[in-house]
Amino acid sequence: MHERAGTPATESDLIDVEALVRAYYEQHPDAAVPEQRVAFGTSGHRGSSLTSSFNEDHILAITQAIVEYRTAQGIIGPLFIGADTHALSAPAQTTALDVLVGNQVRVLVDEFDDYVPTPALSHAILKWNNDPATRAEGEADGIVITPSHNPPHDGGFKYNPPHGGPADSDATSWIANRANELIEGGLRGVRQAEPSAVETYDFLGNYVDDLANIIDFDAIRRSGIRIGADPLGGASVHYWAAIRDRYELDLTVVNERVDPAWSFMTLDWDGKIRMDPSSPSAMASVLEHGTSYDILTGNDADADRHGIVTPDGGLMNPNHYLAVAIEYLFAHRPEWRADAAIGKTLVSSSMIDRVADALGRRLWEVPVGFKWFVPGLIDGSVAFGGEESAGASFLRFDGTVWTTDKDGILLCLLASEIRAVTGRSPSELYADLVARFGDPAYERTDAAASAAQKAALGKLDGDSISATELAGQPITAKLSHAPGNGAAIGGVKVETAGAWFAARPSGTEDVYKIYAESFTGPEHLRLVQAEAKAIVDSALAQPAG
Repeated sequence: MHERAGTPATESDLIDVEALVRAYYEQHPDAAVPEQRVAFGTSGHRGSSLTSSFNEDHILAITQAIVEYRTAQGIIGPLFIGADTHALSAPAQTTALDVLVGNQVRVLVDEFDDYVPTPALSHAILKWNNDPATRAEGEADGIVITPSHNPPHDGGFKYNPPHGGPADSDATSWIANRANELIEGGLRGVRQAEPSAVETYDFLGNYVDDLANIIDFDAIRRSGIRIGADPLGGASVHYWAAIRDRYELDLTVVNERVDPAWSFMTLDWDGKIRMDPSSPSAMASVLEHGTSYDILTGNDADADRHGIVTPDGGLMNPNHYLAVAIEYLFAHRPEWRADAAIGKTLVSSSMIDRVADALGRRLWEVPVGFKWFVPGLIDGSVAFGGEESAGASFLRFDGTVWTTDKDGILLCLLASEIRAVTGRSPSELYADLVARFGDPAYERTDAAASAAQKAALGKLDGDSISATELAGQPITAKLSHAPGNGAAIGGVKVETAGAWFAARPSGTEDVYKIYAESFTGPEHLRLVQAEAKAIVDSALAQPAG
């Protein structure tokens, strides 16, 4: 933990916005340097103009590659595009529009030149494609320009195909490879034109009006609860006021500032400015208002993550809130399919497993990445999909799809519905779950690993782990593929009856991540973590078969 974690940012912590934007145009990536190539992670291509990893050349090439990909896929409808409040997002959108218009792609931007949250863009794609009248003009897809909760010096660029959610690896690999080819070729083949003929779309109006089909606003309004919402300087900044006015709620936007340097933030655990609503350090200034509202919430820069603050419990651990949300929703959404599953990523808390079992619902456990929930959310076979990193979405009242990307606004509003309907806070309801199922201790730690070790871990098979016990408990499963869909984890997960750990390589640092949980308590968790590292290191030390 950094010594200044949770304290207000000072002038020395802030980026030089003008220098950052200038570098976007002036610096050019060297395709021979791996860190400067286009690389799509679980949430698109991310980087900084200052390190030549997110510059105009990247966006020109990626956008041209997306155009060619959608053409090859027969996608002829409009492309929705939106950006968050990061300093590099606006110039990246301008660059992308040049290429899209130059390729004669029909483009829809925000009608009011406003910021566009990730869930609003996913909602727009699905609204278009699910309406026979508009779909007849061709399927729509979209681009979200955001590095999510990343620090202010970063930029991000993500493609969402017609299903509305994050593109899968087949699409992103093709796009990244083609983009790198274009960069290596001096951007020959990139077509550009003045973006003077783009169309507009009311992202905010369409999203906010439709919320009545997924959240019980009548119950919230009748309850009279006081709600506070902090956009953390992100794309949801105008959405919260619109929700307040549209549904006549006692809702206060506690911070309406938008500043690309995020000078109003408190520093995260590592001393960096990071707009993570699930981090107590990043949310320190928000927590000062915690007792002033019945429900207080935060969102990250593109509003795909949620943070829930209650007067009695403070900032809730995302795992805890997901468990409460699942139990509440499956008891208060009678029109959902009786066989609809509960989706979770395999590094999310096993408290969710116990809730699912008590509800008599099938648990659908998938690898890390929200993209895995997309098919189930579309056909209604998965009613809720959630990640331990404070990202989730769920179905409408009638059991049809809402968004296929994470929706932090929705999960924040659900906290108010839960409080209004039950008369109790989500943290009080989590205490009930603890009383029934036990109190799990959960933590993520990092362990050093070379590039070769990370590559080996990503391909490690569960059968290569020879251990039979974990922290004194018999091992019941050694997984390298997710139980829900059989997809490769990109690491391993080891389980006992009361504990588990999962190990995955980091995509950006020379470490691997160890997620661990124990229902026996914090001391047992420490044993799990220590043995997890020993088990993984031993497996990595074995000669390749």
